[in-house]
Amino acid sequence: MRRRDRWMKRLLTAFGAAALSGCLTFGAAPGGMAVHAAEAEGQSEGYINDDMRAAADEDMLNYKNSLERSNNLEQYILDELDSILYKGIYYIAESETMTESEMWAWVGRVKGEMDAAIANTGEVTTTTEFLTVADNWETPTVSYNQSVNIVLPLINLGEEWLTDILVEPEVSNDVNQWPFQLENTGYTRNFSEIPGCATKLYDEALFNRREVTYTFTAREDVLTGYYPLKFKVWYSRDGIRCEEPAEVTVFVYCQGKPGSGRIGMSEDTNVSQPRIIVTGFETDPADVYAGDTFLLTIHVQNTSPDTAVSNVLFDLQAVEGGTEGTNGITNSYAAFLPTSGSSSIYVERMAAGSTHDLQIEMQAKADLSQKPYVVTVSMKYDTDLKADLTDEAKVSVPVLQESKFDSSTPEIYPANIMVGEQANVMFQIYNTGKTTLYNVQVKFEADSLEGGDTFIGNLQPGATGNVDAMVTGIAGTMDDGTVKAVIIYEDDAGKQTRTEKEINIFVNEMMMDEGMMEFPEGGVMIEEESEKKPALPVIIGVIACAAVLVIAVIAVIVKLRKKKKAAKQLAEDLLDLDKED
Repeated sequence: MRRRDRWMKRLLTAFGAAALSGCLTFGAAPGGMAVHAAEAEGQSEGYINDDMRAAADEDMLNYKNSLERSNNLEQYILDELDSILYKGIYYIAESETMTESEMWAWVGRVKGEMDAAIANTGEVTTTTEFLTVADNWETPTVSYNQSVNIVLPLINLGEEWLTDILVEPEVSNDVNQWPFQLENTGYTRNFSEIPGCATKLYDEALFNRREVTYTFTAREDVLTGYYPLKFKVWYSRDGIRCEEPAEVTVFVYCQGKPGSGRIGMSEDTNVSQPRIIVTGFETDPADVYAGDTFLLTIHVQNTSPDTAVSNVLFDLQAVEGGTEGTNGITNSYAAFLPTSGSSSIYVERMAAGSTHDLQIEMQAKADLSQKPYVVTVSMKYDTDLKADLTDEAKVSVPVLQESKFDSSTPEIYPANIMVGEQANVMFQIYNTGKTTLYNVQVKFEADSLEGGDTFIGNLQPGATGNVDAMVTGIAGTMDDGTVKAVIIYEDDAGKQTRTEKEINIFVNEMMMDEGMMEFPEGGVMIEEESEKKPALPVIIGVIACAAVLVIAVIAVIVKLRKKKKAAKQLAEDLLDLDKED
């Protein structure tokens, strides 16, 4: 009886006297065990000792603890397991004539009863009538690669308290289902209880709410839009575990990279195609002439506000009709040819709303007519959702032809005139270029002449204009007789060009003998009568001498004037040199 008293004291210390009250009603020992104990009463050989009892107790206790660790058990199940363990320990402690094999058989029976207690656990069907999410939390916003706190405010609208709460998000590796990076192996959160709502009023349930907070990082390839975040909530109600978890949902707004697309879109969705447009162009030099090399810069823009384009290939082509070959086939040729040999330009990526400059050096063919030539910009590119998208734009590059003309040698009749006399100037103007000369006219500029302005009009390429002008001497020539024939014309844009051509016309002043004339009061010139008229041969000799004299004087005057002009020119040159210094 002393050993029994010792085991009873151990049980009372470990579990309490109240826990042993059920031990008295514990079922019978394994079949035949009581009879065997009665028959063996008084025998001590082969029975269990205290060390064997301790080993059996420890084995049953470890088994119970392992069941608790591997199962999410309600409190009433835990209490039942404790009761089974207590009964098993009490029975072994009270057995005086139990062999070791009988003891371990009893231990196996106790473990079986523990398994049966877990298998018979009660269940309830999940309902969200009382478990939901409060509306006191605003929908958070997060951008790609950034972190955000997701708060789950759970409220219990039922009267019963909910216990042993487990919360688990429904994560996924699909960016369309779950916008966050999977940084952990598990996201389960637990807390003990959510109080019941006795008044069944929302304010009371909101006051009793429990909040679970998660910190997530948005994926780099997250889509733009609202993501629903679903959470499973396991709980016990009135001591019974739910059969299926409740499901609650909150939302988060994610801002993806430009061009990442929107939540819910797929390849079959009618998604607006981003557009690449040409916003302008320029050439260097600004005026492109046929045969010149120039740098063409085209400004392009991705007009989409949220979709980037990548793998962009631009191809620039300028086609200018063609000529008919010997075989009757028209051969087309490009008006502009790239100097590098390639007309394609590659751009790796254009962000949403961004601009880019395309630059290519080209040469205009020398035989191009003066007019604008269209350059077609063909585009092929990809987006995050689609590939091989195409687009096209055009720009017109004006090509100029340099104005060219030539003129014949002027014919002047006569080249020497007196003041008041006229000279006839004739020559031709040839349009040797590939562009029309508009409003062609000729003016004569000299101090000794006036008149002669001639309007020819428009000269088409290859045409000839005739100049037939009459100029009048108004003063004696004071220089070497150079007269400027100024040729003036306009191009397509109205720009005026002025070219000078030099000719020589000499104007002589009329020389008179003052003594041979007399002006009376009436204004009528009266020739003085000589007392004796000279003979005719004398008169002829005098006239010849006078003519020789006039010629000599003119020669002297011209020579002096040439020297004077040279001296004047020299003085101007020296003055210019002084200014430069």
